[in-house]
Amino acid sequence: MKKRVTGIGGIFFKSENPEKLRAWYRKHLGIESETWGAVFFWKNEDDKAEDKPYTAWSAFKEDTQYLNPSTKPFMINYRVENLKELLIELEKEGVEILPEKDSSEYGDFAWIMDLEGNKIELWQPPVGS
Repeated sequence: MKKRVTGIGGIFFKSENPEKLRAWYRKHLGIESETWGAVFFWKNEDDKAEDKPYTAWSAFKEDTQYLNPSTKPFMINYRVENLKELLIELEKEGVEILPEKDSSEYGDFAWIMDLEGNKIELWQPPVGS
């Protein structure tokens, strides 16, 4: 099997006040959010396109259900080469694979839990990304 994880696709975390926190990051660190709350970091400024590799950063409301069943206030998204093949290997290794899966124009997604109860998002970007 090829590499399992090829990079970090995103970092997502809970916040008491996401709008205020995003404003703080904008003011003090120059991090500009999309209107819906996420920030995308490209390897190079010239790569600002959906078909280029990027890392997403997003603060969610404290009561978000997106990180469930984890009780932790964060989730890391890892970029992978072959999600289907990786899930087969992880199942063989006894890793807890959550039943939800998603496929969209943004790629294919699946979720697992690590041994400390952290929810991990696995993301296979669309071809060409």
